[in-house]
Amino acid sequence: MNRQPHSSTREVIVANAIREVVSDLRLVDVGDYVAYIRLERLASIADLVDTAAELYFHPGTLRLGHGGEAHLSWDGPPRIVLDLELRPAGVTVYFALTLAARHASVEVNYVAFDRPSPDPAENDAFLERALDHARIRRSEPAVAAHR
Repeated sequence: MNRQPHSSTREVIVANAIREVVSDLRLVDVGDYVAYIRLERLASIADLVDTAAELYFHPGTLRLGHGGEAHLSWDGPPRIVLDLELRPAGVTVYFALTLAARHASVEVNYVAFDRPSPDPAENDAFLERALDHARIRRSEPAVAAHR
């Protein structure tokens, strides 16, 4: 697939937006990902993604796309690649999340804006705002009244 212009900038935006979700996805044992992918239990991976995302985003904002890949070899550590979709209001981002032993990375494949601007910087700013609005805001805990 040919990369869209401005994909590098949007990869940073997406990576920053899903940082906490990625941390939660890395808590899953790599063997579980391998088994789910090899046995084509994509619903199990979708459940993992939904569970990790529900703490940070409104329902349906982040979800599993068409599947995933497990890269295993005798020469190095395993890598898991998940095909994901971000769907905040007004934009859809199709991307691959790679989980490896010491890092994770995002590769944006395609971004579809409902109403794109001719200015790429405006589209980038819209994407950031849309992802921010899709976040779940945690209310601050109530402070006990002193007596």
